Amino acid sequence: MTNRKALPVPSFVSGICFSYHSSQKKMRVRELSPSDGNGSSTNGDEPLPQDADYSNVLSLSDELETSILARFPRSQHWKLCFLNKRFLALARSGEIYKIRRELRFKEPSVFMLASGESNWWGMEWPFNSSKKLPPIQSDYNFEYGDKESFCAGSHLLVSGKEIDGAVIWRFDSIKNEWLKGPSMINPRCLFASATCGAIAFVAGGFDAITYTQVLDSAEKYNSESQCWEPLPRMNKKRKFCSGCFMDNKFYVLGGQDEHGKDLTCGEFFDGKTNSWNLIPDIWKDIPLFDSQSPPLLAVVNNELYSLDASSNELKVYVKGTNSWKTLGVVPVRADAQRGWGVAFKSLGDELLVIGAPSVSHTVHALSMYTCCPDPDDEKLRWRQIGCGSIQLNHFIRNCAVMGT
Repeated sequence: MTNRKALPVPSFVSGICFSYHSSQKKMRVRELSPSDGNGSSTNGDEPLPQDADYSNVLSLSDELETSILARFPRSQHWKLCFLNKRFLALARSGEIYKIRRELRFKEPSVFMLASGESNWWGMEWPFNSSKKLPPIQSDYNFEYGDKESFCAGSHLLVSGKEIDGAVIWRFDSIKNEWLKGPSMINPRCLFASATCGAIAFVAGGFDAITYTQVLDSAEKYNSESQCWEPLPRMNKKRKFCSGCFMDNKFYVLGGQDEHGKDLTCGEFFDGKTNSWNLIPDIWKDIPLFDSQSPPLLAVVNNELYSLDASSNELKVYVKGTNSWKTLGVVPVRADAQRGWGVAFKSLGDELLVIGAPSVSHTVHALSMYTCCPDPDDEKLRWRQIGCGSIQLNHFIRNCAVMGT
């Protein structure tokens, strides 16, 4: 099918006819005499044409224009690059994303790496389609080794280990390309992470050099400056821990200490006081067992939710009593691999869970579900969403949500 250009159509407004000519950068204006409504003159005289140069017509200011473009669906931003050089520079500069954050305008994207895949896949709201990301130009060690992933602003960061040592690969969603670095101040693996806008927080884990030292160090990444900054050390050394951002604080829960002992306490970093605060027994009601995954956590509407991998139950944290309330069962099999291979994330004001469905005729089928949880409503209403045209293994090695 051939593309057709839309031809300009003359329009009549308040007795004035505007006709557009593609060969001229002008607009022909003709005043119409009173008529019977069909545009013909009653006196039979042909109206005299007047050429008007519309280059003097007031245009939108750059600031207003940018504000309008920031409201474009993020999946359509690539089209702006073909309009003019200013839009191209604007799209590549990241200025649009800064404005979107200021306006609290969010269209979440989900990035995941499934078992058996060498390429990451991305899905953008409303998840009607999916796309394969460019391949990471790394080595065998990085591709098949353990990796951690998280987002900050318009960056997807994937940490792992190459032959030469620990490394971070950064996917720039604006430029649609992978770039190496910058590396963490203290490279680590199996650590806690959380995102708040353009900032990502990491804490704990193993050191990525010897894989023997359990860390209590923490740091944050700024996607705008592309730099890491150190944070104060936690109260406890932790590995296999998980993180979340709630009440404007970075929380780190669960995990094991340097002796391999399960930790039932948690702690949070308060940026206002620049200090860590312990939360005793926050994890005491959650069943713990050998070889389980780090805690499956997600925050929606400033409420903390956990997916219990032993029972497939969704639980909500009751802040006032430091306890957990069971809301119901999730539609995926988190218990099949003790929590490994399941993605449990916050998706705006919804929860997102990805994995093997509870009931399926396909052994390796991948399913995605969302739910708007209510801590006071014990009836969960899960909605299955499409995966576009992709067919991936249900075991998810890595998953991260970009909220810009």
